[in-house]
Amino acid sequence: MIFGSWYKHNVTEDSQILSSRVRLARNISGYPFQRKLTKTDASDIVKKVSNAVSAANKSLHNHLELQELCHLSTQVFVEKHVASLRFLANELPKGIFSDDFHNTSIMVNEEDHIRIQTIEPGNDINWAYSHANKIDDLLENQLEFAFDKELGYLTACPSNVGTGLRASYMLHIPCLDKTDLLGKLAPFIQKFGMTMRGIYGEGTIPAGSIYQLSNQTTLGKTEKRILSELQIAADILIERENQALDKILTTRKSFLQDKVYRAYGILSQCRKISAKEALALLMDVRLGFFAKVLDAPMPEKPLYQIAMEVQPGHMHLVADSADNLENLEIARADYLRGIFTN
Repeated sequence: MIFGSWYKHNVTEDSQILSSRVRLARNISGYPFQRKLTKTDASDIVKKVSNAVSAANKSLHNHLELQELCHLSTQVFVEKHVASLRFLANELPKGIFSDDFHNTSIMVNEEDHIRIQTIEPGNDINWAYSHANKIDDLLENQLEFAFDKELGYLTACPSNVGTGLRASYMLHIPCLDKTDLLGKLAPFIQKFGMTMRGIYGEGTIPAGSIYQLSNQTTLGKTEKRILSELQIAADILIERENQALDKILTTRKSFLQDKVYRAYGILSQCRKISAKEALALLMDVRLGFFAKVLDAPMPEKPLYQIAMEVQPGHMHLVADSADNLENLEIARADYLRGIFTN
């Protein structure tokens, strides 16, 4: 268990696994799935979940509160992996309940009526599941979920029917990403019922060599089996990533050193930089420290925390002058120079 936002913990620097996330999909009996919801139905669901969360808070250490959904806050929620792009596009009544740190959250009226989520730094998938499951049990004491004795929990997407569990690791695997090895590993990953997605999940592309590894289906599998298969698939990817890194250190060490030192140099001297380039360079620096080929001062903050804080939503919160794209890129460069030159 952690206190403080998950990405602000140094454990994110310890391995290729940046975070562990568990999401449980649930729907309330008596209401249609999201595509056929009326505004009245959607509003009723938000109220029912709000009442259930209020009751559940009596048993939770960090209480869940309804968050204001202004444009700026929703952008930050996406960057923190609290809200999905699909959720933002939904025009029906909706809501997000989260703790103070946004490590635990509930999306109401996304693809399913309820999406319970817990995210932890590093490899801590079992604790993430146990906490999400506790919230699920507390809500189910107040709400009747759509459930079939043979199929399990009923969900809007058939791939979630059963346990309704989607477990994922966010992995930084730059050596596999820069070669054709990742494509060759795809059949092995699929054999365990897993899939690779972009940094913000389904429908998004990888950035900074960061991927989400998650299970594809839940029907016919127990939660324990899903978590076990996720760990096996992650172990395979990490083993191959380390092998690829060892080969680079043996055959192309100077190339790697040049790449990471250039990245460090740009971050410490840039005067204007996009979020995409900043993320890529920060992850190159992370590789340099991880591979022990970068002899430079380590930033006081974890590198993934820095990567989060230079994203557009986060930058708007701290940069008063970031009223347009150019000023935002200038403010981002100022922020990075302050970190990498101190």
